[in-house]
Amino acid sequence: MDEATPQNLETSLRIVGVKFKVAGTISDFDAGLLELAVGDRVIVEAERGMAMATVATPARVWIPERGDGRPPRILKKADDRDFAKEDLNRRRERETHELCRDMTRERNLPMKLVKVEYTFDGTKATIYFFAENRVDFRELVRDLAQHIHMRVEMKQIGARDETKLVGAIGPCGRELCCSSWLREFHAVSVKMAKEQDLSLNPSKLAGMCGRLKCCLRYEYETYLELKRNLPGVGRQVTCVKGDGVVVRQLPIRQSVVVRREEDGVEVEATLEDLVEKRE
Repeated sequence: MDEATPQNLETSLRIVGVKFKVAGTISDFDAGLLELAVGDRVIVEAERGMAMATVATPARVWIPERGDGRPPRILKKADDRDFAKEDLNRRRERETHELCRDMTRERNLPMKLVKVEYTFDGTKATIYFFAENRVDFRELVRDLAQHIHMRVEMKQIGARDETKLVGAIGPCGRELCCSSWLREFHAVSVKMAKEQDLSLNPSKLAGMCGRLKCCLRYEYETYLELKRNLPGVGRQVTCVKGDGVVVRQLPIRQSVVVRREEDGVEVEATLEDLVEKRE
């Protein structure tokens, strides 16, 4: 990074990261002269007007380079009036949720209503719903907008996004990763379960969303790294406990199970027990 100069200091900004949801994306905002701490609630300039957000990272100095756009501003710390407005929006969201649910049932629309969100200024409602196929909701939007007297936007989401919005307790006994801290979804495959020698029972691999659990990838890279030191399954090895073929790897223990040629008995052997390791 270039050294700070008087000219740079004049154009530098105090930047903080803020998030709009508990496990939402963190975006940079200009804090100006406001003294902010992590956890403070603030009112910011968002793309679609003012919004309430939470400070997620401490302030830092940012020196813009040529071509860099200016980040949006934090207008102020939230006060009692802002919190009261937020509470009002939450109550109106619940009322709209019930109204929209009744309307979808009356119209027999093949969709599952997930969540209703109001903008901070209360001029727009976003309706999140899950459906297997495309749904013609034009009539629903028109009638709903007439009832609540504001703009309405419908957003179709997938099973993982639905679970992230709603939240739940997972089979591990903790709040779901996606709704508590996981900011974005990454690809998860059955191969990750196989590499960790996990049971391939679908009911045990599936999360609350019905898709493969996100946590399957947490230790995946570690298992790959640990297995690189071990002879592969099917490899012939010379071992102090008896020569044979590797039938299973035990990455965490850094050992393998060898089926001895002489009697077919399976024995556990560490790397130190193997005379010949994988080339």
